[in-house]
Amino acid sequence: MGASIGGIGTARALYHLRQMMVFLNMFPVNEPEVMIGNAADRFDANGNLTDDITKDYIRKLLQAHVEWTSRIQKPAPG
Repeated sequence: MGASIGGIGTARALYHLRQMMVFLNMFPVNEPEVMIGNAADRFDANGNLTDDITKDYIRKLLQAHVEWTSRIQKPAPG
């Protein structure tokens, strides 16, 4: 997940991060991709997220993290 003040500023950073994860043989959550453009318009002066569509994207990403973690989790020894 990334956020930028521009329309697509975070996209390049996230794709580069993905390349590093592949090289390191990590297990990233591949979707949903959350790229929050024009972030200044989606947060209030106190830093609270006010955009419901963005909240929904983040909620789906967190759900995907929980599901992915449960799938790749190693069983405890013994």
